[in-house]
Amino acid sequence: MYAGVVAPPMIIGPAVGLDPPETAFLIGASLFTAGIATLLQTLGVWRIGARLPFVNGVSFAGVTPMIAIGESAGPGDALPVIFGATIVAGVLGFLLAPYFRRLVRFFPPVVTGSVITLIGLSLLPVAFNWAQGGDPRAADHGAPKHLALAAATLVIVLALRRLLRGFLRQISILLGLIVGTLAAVPFGMTSTGGVRQADVFGFPTPFEFGAPQFHLAAIVSMCVVMLVCMTESTADMLALGQIVGRPTDGRTLEGGLRADALGTAVSPVFNGFAASAFAQNIGLVAMTGVRSRYVVATGGGILVLLGMFPVAAAVISLVPLPVLGGAGIVLFGSVAASGVQTLARADLDRGENALIVATALGVGLIPIAAPGFYHAFPADVLVVLDSGISTGCLVAVALNLAFNHLGSPTPATPSDQPAGSAPPPVPTAP
Repeated sequence: MYAGVVAPPMIIGPAVGLDPPETAFLIGASLFTAGIATLLQTLGVWRIGARLPFVNGVSFAGVTPMIAIGESAGPGDALPVIFGATIVAGVLGFLLAPYFRRLVRFFPPVVTGSVITLIGLSLLPVAFNWAQGGDPRAADHGAPKHLALAAATLVIVLALRRLLRGFLRQISILLGLIVGTLAAVPFGMTSTGGVRQADVFGFPTPFEFGAPQFHLAAIVSMCVVMLVCMTESTADMLALGQIVGRPTDGRTLEGGLRADALGTAVSPVFNGFAASAFAQNIGLVAMTGVRSRYVVATGGGILVLLGMFPVAAAVISLVPLPVLGGAGIVLFGSVAASGVQTLARADLDRGENALIVATALGVGLIPIAAPGFYHAFPADVLVVLDSGISTGCLVAVALNLAFNHLGSPTPATPSDQPAGSAPPPVPTAP
């Protein structure tokens, strides 16, 4: 839970120009809001919450779009614009929750697999930049010492994954970060400034970075992210319901989506980001046999406490960026791999599904492979176009509608079934 929650703010903070203490504050706020969202999801209030052993945290799906929004808005307004768009997206998701079970038939694995793959591929360049030192303007960017530390961390993570068993194997990435950080200490590649400056206790001040701003292009981009998050959460809830012996019905699904959306809408008030279900939780439930939602709720409570102690969040800032880069290759690569795993079950031999995937991935990779491709477009439009996840998702949905729904005489296959039927494959995101 902890590693998954802190990774997105660690990416977004430096990308929008925050210094280490500000990034540490952002990490603490994300821990706090993820804990609130997890409590809301597991314990439930009224018709909000799936009441399943479900972990909620910061969604990786929003990282690249939010970085694009931040770059378009500028350093001073980046987070207010991101938070404003996230609030609107959360409200939209809350209103759509009762109807999303009918809409989800337009998000079969051929669409969700393409989007999850793009999420991983879009984040990999971030890991590569970290491995080089994180600051392209620095004189030692890409220096051998940075690359060596990143490579050593990658090898450590892989070795731990191969040699360890049980719980330790599951946290091999976290252990790799710790070992890599300790290895960097003798070479003076760690900074303790953030820890020394952090307060022991501090409540996340509402709108610490300014009042939310509402820009149309940013709102559109985050609403797309919200739809992606709702699609992933739907798949996760269907699968988790089967594992715990409580098949997910329509009311449970709606409650879970409402919790996702409400958590997303409230998180920016406390300087957090879009909240959605963590798919890796499903694997842990299946592996450990711990099916109690109260156990997961306790974990959510721990996240809240960590978020209220900035010094605990600041400890994460000790991790050198090359260490994050080495672990990030595994972390983000496994997201892409889970997308490929979903696509493998998407019946690509049927109709034009392979063409849908090919086009969606091709269009989605444009901002990654050719960053200046859309440079002649207006800045507001670039917020959407410069996000490969958003453009790839829109293309995948549009082509799926064109080839598999509008005027198609071919009957639906399992990959086209709506949310009420057999559960779709579950992504194993990190």
